[in-house]
Amino acid sequence: MTEPTKGARPPSDGGLKRRELAIMPAMLGVVGSGAASAQSAIPVDNASLSDLQQALAQGRITSSALTRAYLARIEAYDRQGPGLNSVRVSNPDALSIAAGLDGVTPSAKQPLAGLPILVKDNIATGDKQPTTAGSLALDGAQTKDDAPVIKKLREAGAVILGKANLTEFANILAIGMPSGYSSIAGYVRNPYSPKLMANGAPVVLPGGSSAGSAVAVAAGLCAASIGTETSGSLLSPATQNGLVTVKPTVGLISRSGIIPISHSQDTAGPMTRTVRDSAILLNVLAARDPADLATQLLQRPQDYTADLDKDGLKGARIGVPSDPDDPLNDPFYGPLSLRGKEVMAQAIRVLEDLGATVVRAAIPAIGWIGGPGTTMAVLNRNPLGMNKGTPGTASVVFLYELKRDLNLYLRDWATGTRMKTMADIIAFNAENADKALRYGQDLFLAAEATRGDLSELEYKSARAMDLMAAKERGMDAYMSQHRLDAVVFPGASGSTIAAKPGYPSVQVPAGFVSGVGKTETPDYPLGLTFAGRAWSEATLLRLAYAYEQATNARRPPPDLPAL
Repeated sequence: MTEPTKGARPPSDGGLKRRELAIMPAMLGVVGSGAASAQSAIPVDNASLSDLQQALAQGRITSSALTRAYLARIEAYDRQGPGLNSVRVSNPDALSIAAGLDGVTPSAKQPLAGLPILVKDNIATGDKQPTTAGSLALDGAQTKDDAPVIKKLREAGAVILGKANLTEFANILAIGMPSGYSSIAGYVRNPYSPKLMANGAPVVLPGGSSAGSAVAVAAGLCAASIGTETSGSLLSPATQNGLVTVKPTVGLISRSGIIPISHSQDTAGPMTRTVRDSAILLNVLAARDPADLATQLLQRPQDYTADLDKDGLKGARIGVPSDPDDPLNDPFYGPLSLRGKEVMAQAIRVLEDLGATVVRAAIPAIGWIGGPGTTMAVLNRNPLGMNKGTPGTASVVFLYELKRDLNLYLRDWATGTRMKTMADIIAFNAENADKALRYGQDLFLAAEATRGDLSELEYKSARAMDLMAAKERGMDAYMSQHRLDAVVFPGASGSTIAAKPGYPSVQVPAGFVSGVGKTETPDYPLGLTFAGRAWSEATLLRLAYAYEQATNARRPPPDLPAL
């Protein structure tokens, strides 16, 4: 895929000021002519957010037409055709909202005016759409208000197109639940390889827990989407679906109104087709929230797009945590398939060709193994699990924070539901086990056994050990020792070591792999992740942009043509 040709900027009499042009990149060559009649020529199936932003600004398409186009693709490919099942529910008011934005030009104040955005179904929307986290127990549950993330999108002019399917409760319900499964909506399919196994689960997983958010963007069902991550839930579906994502520093984006796992690590983030698109969304979403103390420490530039530069890797020092002289200490690159190793080797060559200094050195094992007492044994009762009846491991911090944080969400945000506590959800699931507990609820049971007030010494110790290992002796020590601007990981393999201290990551498509174990599959994507220390999103975006512009590695899924 070659770099598209850039077209002309909007005429100076179009009402766009210089500052507004700074946040709106030149129109990419997706439309044959500049006439308004060219609306039907805009291929929404693979147009970037910035493509569509400029098309709307130039009057080449309306928000109503764009929204109808995405709803048609949802019907054709999500509900029918391959049945991707990424959109749990479409917003019944999407077309009326879009109609109200048809005369609004994208601007510095409203950069997303008229753009249809999907949001993960664990983010509160104070409208007609339920917020369920994929759980039958929360079927029909409403919220008292929009989460701040949703308010920022609406203020920027976005059309909330619908709610995306996800791994139920962001994959903290049961051991061994496959990514993209929820009791309320079933399995999300990977658009690059939508084939299912005999048990109904996908052969190639869509990644999770933000599976629907990722698949919808990859399949061209929305302009962009919002997912969430605690540890890997943005990075995993991004790599499986060939997308760009930013897993931000915890505190860059408000966590209020998002059904939680762990306040220590939870964050929302954008899922897009290009690095510039993610930077545009980060401009909108990164803001302080009086109700979220973590955001009071927020540090950000005025414009995340300002430093995007195709020469952005020149002079950068990039750590590759894979030392040929220490092969046993390589949990990141070591497990890759032969083809995955080839993709990563080529990616590293590109970094060097673009002027980066690559430092090959293993991260001390304490950084990725974790400190003592950071995990606990949980009995695996998964009815479909191969290891049923044996202990599984889970994060102590996640389980202890889950009970407290979920109970607070149910108290402060949820309406129209009988579920007032985690205990209520557990009881509902047990009473409706045939529908609600395909994979059990082992992790919920373990979390419910905690006090729910974070007073336990084992919780406090586990959080301190997480920070000591992944932060002080992990990312901080590694980056300081080698004077690094970023560390690069294959796909989501580095998600844990970056997520524990709340550090940011930016992922960009790198290439393709195939096969799951001994099962042959069509090609599906593998991403390259740039990780760094707190508030380094602008640096990571610059590095990822330079790599993206040099490689153009993303290819849209096959067999999902324009309608």
